[in-house]
Amino acid sequence: MRKLIFAINITLDGCVDHTKQFVDEETLEYFTHLTREVDLQVFGRKTYQLMVPYWPEVLKNPSETKTDIEFARAFDSTNKVVFSRTLNSAEDRNTRIVRTGLRDEIVRLKQEQGKNILVGGVDIPSQLIELGLVDEYRLVVGPILAGKGRRLLEGVTLPEKFQLKLVDYKFFKSGCVALRYVKQ
Repeated sequence: MRKLIFAINITLDGCVDHTKQFVDEETLEYFTHLTREVDLQVFGRKTYQLMVPYWPEVLKNPSETKTDIEFARAFDSTNKVVFSRTLNSAEDRNTRIVRTGLRDEIVRLKQEQGKNILVGGVDIPSQLIELGLVDEYRLVVGPILAGKGRRLLEGVTLPEKFQLKLVDYKFFKSGCVALRYVKQ
């Protein structure tokens, strides 16, 4: 069975607002490698519209950094599922829009053959965490205290406490730390 991996940048005080994050080449390389480990990405509309058309446009600009282009290639090459009731069409060629049935669709996708599934953003991952469907957590903690902004799992009520096990970590020169937890 495929694993559902939730990955996100987060500040020391739990802020996940993308405008408050610290992202450098080393952090982007980490996410590039992670993206290459999966063959499907899952988003809600807001996160999808932050990623597309931005990353596909990076591929068209030869003056972008090598690191940006490598991430853009990895992002562009994976299939995507976007959960949205309002998005009429997808701008990305590898994207399918799903309007209902988050739980059932993710359970079905996890049972398909293939590499693991990566979920990003806040709203959809929060719902999936609440449903107990996330198998692995990849948090890149930045050396920032944001003070304000959206927090991870804001408004989420877990049906039970989920015990996680730290299975890997990586220190970055910038002071960021990548943490990899699996659900026990």
